[in-house]
Amino acid sequence: MKSTGIIILMAALLFSSACGDTQGQRALSGGAIGAGAGALGGAVIGGSLAGGALIGGVAGAATGALTNKSQINLDR
Repeated sequence: MKSTGIIILMAALLFSSACGDTQGQRALSGGAIGAGAGALGGAVIGGSLAGGALIGGVAGAATGALTNKSQINLDR
């Protein structure tokens, strides 16, 4: 159960981290989406909401900052 939640969370972070045109926008949106997904994941697997939000936010912001617009672009 725990590993399934982690896999779903990581997939959601990867697919939603590139929302934005600039590197800063992608980092911000990735961090926000990651924090929300992490808090939800923490609640689902029985962990803390704050810990999940922190880990998800960092992972989402890093993924958004380290990708460019052409690597992950879901609207094309």
